[in-house]
Amino acid sequence: MRNNKICILLAEDDVNLGVILKSFLSAKGFDVILTRNGNEALDQYKSTSGIDLALVDVMMPDKDGFALAKDLKSMSANLPLIFLTAKTMQDDILKGFELGADDYITKPFSMDVLLARINALVNRLVNVSQESDENISLGKLVFDFSRQTVNKGNEVKKLTAKEAELLKLLVENKNNITDRKTALDLIWGNDDYFSSRSMDVYITRLRKVLKMDENIELMNIHGRGYKLMCN
Repeated sequence: MRNNKICILLAEDDVNLGVILKSFLSAKGFDVILTRNGNEALDQYKSTSGIDLALVDVMMPDKDGFALAKDLKSMSANLPLIFLTAKTMQDDILKGFELGADDYITKPFSMDVLLARINALVNRLVNVSQESDENISLGKLVFDFSRQTVNKGNEVKKLTAKEAELLKLLVENKNNITDRKTALDLIWGNDDYFSSRSMDVYITRLRKVLKMDENIELMNIHGRGYKLMCN
């Protein structure tokens, strides 16, 4: 966060839309860095400290939004990212979630809807940062929610904000069923098809992390949700 403002990296190759978005978000109190393509956005991220969120158009020259997201996530797995896309194909949206996107919005969109999506994500980030840094023991693992990490000795796995929120919810219901719809409503804000598929991706990722302790099992409970089994 720069100068107490949330800093947004905006990657949008449509000149007019980029200017409009920057002007709108700046008027709403955000610090916005506008870039025209993926390579420019990546260079800005490397050279600028304090970027809190990335707003990325999928279709861009030189480096598209998916390639940019992959590069950004490789440098900062916890960087929140929202895709702007004219595409409505399910595979493209799911690919974005698999790359670690927190949300997506399809063009044309309402500025108020975009602002609501950004504010929802920012509020989750603030809530995470304000949580206690008390470590949670999970068998041989240690889950640090505030730092969004799972540790086993010196081995550390970084989580995204949504992964940390989902794991926290599972831990709170450890050895009991976590209702699928409740998780979607609490973390994604709705239970539509794309949010549901996104959660499936995050559950798969969490299973890979939790495999560091072979005694931990994250079970699917058909028609109901999930159960985190751990001593």
